[in-house]
Amino acid sequence: MNYEIVKLEQKIVVGVSAITSNSDPKMNEVIGGLWQKLYQGGISGTIKNKINEYAIGLYSDYSNDQYCVTVGNEVSKAENSELAVKIIPAGKYAKFSIHGHVEKAVAEAWGKIWEMDLDRSFTGDFEEYLNSDWDNADINIYIALK
Repeated sequence: MNYEIVKLEQKIVVGVSAITSNSDPKMNEVIGGLWQKLYQGGISGTIKNKINEYAIGLYSDYSNDQYCVTVGNEVSKAENSELAVKIIPAGKYAKFSIHGHVEKAVAEAWGKIWEMDLDRSFTGDFEEYLNSDWDNADINIYIALK
């Protein structure tokens, strides 16, 4: 799977968070529930200072087998005190551009990424959803590198 190395500035993400792990049998329910809260729950409309409408799925705070998942939007300034605020650190990232059905394309891409020998830093990996077309989504996945 092809990727390019990019340098990113720090980003602030505001949204909803939960802790899960790849071995958690309810991982898909946990992550899916966050996306439901963001959109069907109306959270997305309350996020202030959005830089754009791109949805972000952030994986951070890696510890042993667990990590924090945050879904939301990049903002210029965090003003939603009732929501989770996370920082995507500035640094070097492997950027994967994928296209296809949202769930299928993302799951396949992550399956391949986990098998790759990337020099990962585990400081904050994220998906950036560039459109809202469920069947023909354009998504960038960024993997933090050392």
